[in-house]
Amino acid sequence: MTPSSQRPRVICHMAASIDGRIDVDGWPADVAAAVRRHYDDVHATYAAEGWMCGRVTMEPFARGVRSDEEVTREYERPESRQDFRAAGDFDSFAFAIDSSGRLAWETNDISGDHVVSILSARVSDGYLQFLRERGVSYVLAGAREVDLSLALEKIRAQFDVRTLMLEGGGRINGAMLRAGLVDEVSLLLVPVADGRVGNPAVFDVADESGAPRHLVLEHVEPLAGNLLWLRYRLVPKSNAVAD
Repeated sequence: MTPSSQRPRVICHMAASIDGRIDVDGWPADVAAAVRRHYDDVHATYAAEGWMCGRVTMEPFARGVRSDEEVTREYERPESRQDFRAAGDFDSFAFAIDSSGRLAWETNDISGDHVVSILSARVSDGYLQFLRERGVSYVLAGAREVDLSLALEKIRAQFDVRTLMLEGGGRINGAMLRAGLVDEVSLLLVPVADGRVGNPAVFDVADESGAPRHLVLEHVEPLAGNLLWLRYRLVPKSNAVAD
């Protein structure tokens, strides 16, 4: 699939057990260590300018969350507000999907990547001021939930991101897949049979509005520790053939 020139090329890069589970807690320690080692190495091969995760995945990086009372203080005036890019020269970015403005960032940096919060227009002026004071950039996309397509267009236009790594959790991956915004899947297949019912998967779609997608295998590479690196290309929906 060739992405629109208005948005970045999106690679969903994940590590999963053979039954598709992505929560490494409880996996054998040596396997988990191999996953962490290979995951970053494979990520680097794409030379992406940015990576994106959902709110839950980003919480440990933010190191704080706002209370329910703070989150419910929403913006109520009709006029639109501007996106914000913090001062400084940045060449790599960490994008956090956070519709309601739940994350209370303590820093604007994750291992050298500048933090950009992707928000809906319902967040309060007070929260936007909080982000500006922390030096966290932000993009407003969508009225009450993040409009993922619009967010990607803004990421390309405002931050010059041409390749974006989508790195979970399963709900944001599933939402991007359903919206037709994933171009490639990069999967580290881990020699673990998880089997725990309810654990998140690589793609979790909350409803049945999106049909399963067809993939084409492009690359297979064995890695140390009995892992496999699999690369798949998404087949455009118009080219899917029914059985």
